[in-house]
Amino acid sequence: MTTSTSPPMNRVYFFLVLTTFLWGGSFLFTKIGVATIPPQLFVLTRFILATAIMLLVCSRRLKKLDSGTIIRGMTVGIALGLSNLSFVFGVQGTSISRAGILNNLFVLFIPVITKMVWHDRIGRVNMAGISLAVGGIVLLATGGGGGFNRGDFFSTFCAFMIACHIISVSKVLKNDDVFLITLIQFATVSLIAGTATLLLPLPSFSITTPAVLSVVYCAVFPTVFCFTLQNIYQRYVTPTRAGLIYTLDPVWSLIAGFSVLGERLNGREWIGCGIIFLAALLPLLFRLSTESRLIKYYLKRSI
Repeated sequence: MTTSTSPPMNRVYFFLVLTTFLWGGSFLFTKIGVATIPPQLFVLTRFILATAIMLLVCSRRLKKLDSGTIIRGMTVGIALGLSNLSFVFGVQGTSISRAGILNNLFVLFIPVITKMVWHDRIGRVNMAGISLAVGGIVLLATGGGGGFNRGDFFSTFCAFMIACHIISVSKVLKNDDVFLITLIQFATVSLIAGTATLLLPLPSFSITTPAVLSVVYCAVFPTVFCFTLQNIYQRYVTPTRAGLIYTLDPVWSLIAGFSVLGERLNGREWIGCGIIFLAALLPLLFRLSTESRLIKYYLKRSI
């Protein structure tokens, strides 16, 4: 991509930050939705709507769909489906303030998974981040709010599945049409959520206007709209810079929980959440510093 065809960087950063804002909003709207709709049914309706929208977007591309694209899309879609199911169960069971912070642990799960599967080196900085994260989780577990509850567990598992999804995208996908891959992923999530809806007992529920609006918001903005923005603009920044921007997600969820839902954390919970946030942020800052030094080094050599 040449400089002449690249968008201005302020536009790139604006839309990536907007993406985190809309993702952060999904914590609030999911919390509102699952108050009256079972989590698995919430995911099912959200992704059926998102799949329908992507079908319209991809109507002229469907002729390019082949078995390889379907298989690869379903492979990464499984991780996306499990991350979304665990996300809603996590948000249902804990505060969105805690869920947002715990979801950010995906940054630390990535090097752990690549170490276990491909024997990549974790590195001292990542190990320090993992140690900090464990300390933060211990503080959450002993800091009130029911300890490390069921929702916290699902939110942590969600972070693990987000890491699996990110890794699977980089390891599985080839030169595929991103819109068709997104369509297959959304359809796969719908199938997984549909299976969960059939297998898990459904409590009595009511379809309210706030719940319907929550489903529509989550289907349109953090799903279709954000995936599109991410595919368009993330390629213009390094993965490290993108990761730093995405750490804004829990900031928006904290603000939403505090201002809209009236959530409050005690002192020990604040410290625990802060430590977990730093555990995810510090390795990214270290990589950004290393990246900047390497760029300066190669620029000097090229002069």
